Amino acid sequence: MERGAGGCTGSALFAGFRALGLFSTDIAHVVRFSALKRRFYVTTCVGKSFHTYDVQKLSLVAVSNSLPQDICCMAADGRLVFAAYGNVFSAFARNKEVVHTFKGHKAEIHLLQPFGDHIISVDTDSILIIWHIYSEEEYLQLTFDKSVFKISAILHPSTYLNKILLGSEQGSLQLWNVKSNKLLYTFQGWKIGVTALQQAPAVDVVAIGLMSGQVIIHNIKFDETLMKFRQDWGPITSISFRTDGHPIMAAGSPCGHIGLWDLEDKKLINQMRNAHSTAIAGLTFLHREPLLVTNGADNALRIWIFDGPTGEGRLLRFRMGHSAPLTKIRYYGQNGQQILSASQDGTLQSFSTIHEKFNKSLGHGLINKKRVKRKGLQNAMSVRLPPITKFAAEEARESDWDSIIACHQGKLSCSTWNYQRSTIGAYFLKPKELKKDDITATAVDITSCGNFAVIGLSSGTVDVYNMQSGIHRGSFGEDQAHKGSVRGVAVDGLNQLTITTGSEGLLKFWNFKNKILIHSMSLDSSPNMMLLHRDSGILGLALDDFSICVLDIETRKIVREFSGHQGQINDLAFSPDGRWLISASMDCSVRTWDLPSGCLIDSFLLDSAPLNVTMSPTGDFLATSHVDHLGIYLWSNISLYSVVSLRPLPTDYVPSVVMLPGTCQTQDVELSGETTEPSDEMIEYDSPEQLSEQLVTLSLLPESRWKNLLNLDVIKKKNKPKEPPKVPKSAPFFIPTVPGLVPRYAAPEQNNDPHQSKVVNLGILAQKSDFCLKLEEGLVNNKYEAALNLLKELGPSGIETELRSLCPDCGGSVEVMQSFLKMIGMMLDRKRDFELAQAYLALFLKLHLKMLPSEPVLLEEMTKLSSQVEENWIHLQSLFNQSMCILNYIKSALL
Repeated sequence: MERGAGGCTGSALFAGFRALGLFSTDIAHVVRFSALKRRFYVTTCVGKSFHTYDVQKLSLVAVSNSLPQDICCMAADGRLVFAAYGNVFSAFARNKEVVHTFKGHKAEIHLLQPFGDHIISVDTDSILIIWHIYSEEEYLQLTFDKSVFKISAILHPSTYLNKILLGSEQGSLQLWNVKSNKLLYTFQGWKIGVTALQQAPAVDVVAIGLMSGQVIIHNIKFDETLMKFRQDWGPITSISFRTDGHPIMAAGSPCGHIGLWDLEDKKLINQMRNAHSTAIAGLTFLHREPLLVTNGADNALRIWIFDGPTGEGRLLRFRMGHSAPLTKIRYYGQNGQQILSASQDGTLQSFSTIHEKFNKSLGHGLINKKRVKRKGLQNAMSVRLPPITKFAAEEARESDWDSIIACHQGKLSCSTWNYQRSTIGAYFLKPKELKKDDITATAVDITSCGNFAVIGLSSGTVDVYNMQSGIHRGSFGEDQAHKGSVRGVAVDGLNQLTITTGSEGLLKFWNFKNKILIHSMSLDSSPNMMLLHRDSGILGLALDDFSICVLDIETRKIVREFSGHQGQINDLAFSPDGRWLISASMDCSVRTWDLPSGCLIDSFLLDSAPLNVTMSPTGDFLATSHVDHLGIYLWSNISLYSVVSLRPLPTDYVPSVVMLPGTCQTQDVELSGETTEPSDEMIEYDSPEQLSEQLVTLSLLPESRWKNLLNLDVIKKKNKPKEPPKVPKSAPFFIPTVPGLVPRYAAPEQNNDPHQSKVVNLGILAQKSDFCLKLEEGLVNNKYEAALNLLKELGPSGIETELRSLCPDCGGSVEVMQSFLKMIGMMLDRKRDFELAQAYLALFLKLHLKMLPSEPVLLEEMTKLSSQVEENWIHLQSLFNQSMCILNYIKSALL
């Protein structure tokens, strides 16, 4: 990737992986029945994609590919799922890939209705288009006057061939034959806008939901109203009928309540209040089953079962995330599989990065749990705690007592939470005597042992509490620790130091046990937040001037300062090894700083400002939360599975905008080709054979090839077989090979000539080896690389055979021996394969020492070689002696 100004392609360290905690939006769900698998599936929208769940276990079956924009409405038939975005809608096959796209509307599509091999779409300008699904062609287009008949609902009545029923905001309804393009009948309506249309189990009967909260059961064959119901919760959002033998109709409302009506007795039999905390987006009774599927904009999908005697539904299964933007996220535990998140909806939840079945909600914070149990859920809203703003967690003693401490918006007392029991804890920690009423808790931390909680207040007081008993264990400072509001507290890993910082710009170090001030230092600007990496003792401080300070708590000195953010720094995170510091800012950027080099090594922008950032204890994921987003977004650490350049970014580097990851893990596969192209910075270094001509370079051959050349006779005696080899009884199983270091198959003997002479050619017996031929060529052209490469491929026995055959008595010649000595001289001159030259020369002298003095040519070559060897050794010996002298000095000197 190019990392220069204006030429970046996103983050070099982090790639979008998936989103957690997203289950539903304000778009109605779709229920489908699979005839092949004989089970129901429910599809919910999550922004630009949709999820498909198996109703039986509510397990995630499929995640669709992302669309360019957020989905605005959905529909489905037996084969395809249709999703509209803007003025375009697409058809998805296998709940995943787009197979058809329909373009033709000029306004936003808000209604879709499958119609056999056709699909009907309606936009906000009341233009209705009927499409042929497989050819993607328009079959019919109807245009309605918005001021007279603005379409708000659409239905295909059962058994009504080629007919659709349209409802309008003006209150009237129209029945059309789309094949003949004729208006068959107009229902005058009730002069109140139609919001929902639903086919009743009886033929010709339709339920019509109105803006006033009325539900009209109407016979469209005779234009007669059979019965009317009314809910006082606002407009009807959706309607559904039970088909398992009970004449029950359910109607949803914008308040999150569901009314259950008995169609025989024509009365309200039950209310499901607060089924969702927001409007009911969709509700559907499963065919011939007592199950009701509901979803809403509160990011929840719920299945209710009606198995009680009173006909009231109870919650059977659900998938639920946060219904309001997040305020704080942190990894919980050391395995990196759970993320704790607090939200503005007042809940504390845990999301699993492995599977959604491990998600759990710790619930709402309640001021008095006993009072709620005694008086019922109706009073729960009045005793709920405000949203959590800060929390700290430690799993060391989670099985013994509460392991989470949290401070709430505008509240003085801090609540404790139990992760194992998934509920709020037993204590509310706050000091007993206070002079002012407007004091709130602003910072919290838990010691690594899980026994103590440290709480900082807006008055400047820092208190210590016991997590097991909730007893106050002391305060730092005589009256208060800081003159301003406490912005951060931290305790080191051994409970020796407590570090606090206040809005007045002071950073203080305290003894944890006796609460005595050890050191105080002033900062250049007021701190915004503080984070301690306990393993390395590195403290990160985000200041109000948009800069970052990094301190070593042992020396109590600033070791790094970073600047570059253009907005308030919302959060900091350290990598598990403490080498990276990751910062998230209101300027929509996430930056990664390398602490050893003190440089910015990665930066990327996002569409929405990141509020929180936390790194997995295992280092595999970075998790972020964002302004006005309900989910937690995971980014995979690219450096764990590919080569990443950690070079500092240039000062003129312009980060690019990166899209937030979707809920599908494989949605960015098509982009991986861009990021895996090797760049100039990421190409692996290929070492040359010789760094410099002045350096002595060894070969890469193993020691077994050259170290024992002088001791081959001893080795042969040791390895001499005790018994002669036995002839195998049968043919060998393996293909015969030629003996040697590099295995090669033996070529089959070919005897194609039947008249071949039986006279043996004695010249064949005296044939010279390839090594001897290369040495003879070296005498002519003075090039010995080919001969040396042949020797490198041989084992110790082969090398001894070749060197022994150089002697004239064994088929060689004096010229070949002279050529061999010149080859050794060439190796010593170039200072390459130094150990091979020494070993080959030693073996040569051992084999031919008796005949060398009798040949003047060989004596002359030996004299040259002797001076070369002596010169090289003296040079090496001086370097060895110098190094050993320095090592002995370092070992013995008192430094």
